[in-house]
Amino acid sequence: QVQLVESGGGLVQAGGSLRLSCTASGGILRRMNMGWFRQAPGKEREFVSAINWTGGMQYYADSLKGRFTISKDDAKNTVYLQMNSLKPEDTGVYYCAADVDAKPGLKNSNQYDYWGQGTQVTVSS
Repeated sequence: QVQLVESGGGLVQAGGSLRLSCTASGGILRRMNMGWFRQAPGKEREFVSAINWTGGMQYYADSLKGRFTISKDDAKNTVYLQMNSLKPEDTGVYYCAADVDAKPGLKNSNQYDYWGQGTQVTVSS
């Protein structure tokens, strides 16, 4: 059983930055694909970013390229999402997810086996 705990969310002005963290327990990060998804009020959950188990491949939603950066520290069993130049439309609950079998298709939420509780990100204009 893998448990994921997100942190780092909060309230920030447009143009600001936040770094989200997701720490995994009960699993080994270097064997898992990890993803970030978000859900805005009244909208469906959407893919944000993902990193494969080796750390060698990173994936981003097209609209976020250049502003968000995903990384991981296997020694700390933690994956990060650095978010820069934040916009009000980035507001939402951000969820961390783990795929323990490192299946292909990192952008697909159905591939993930475990989810965190989410952390709120609010960007004011």
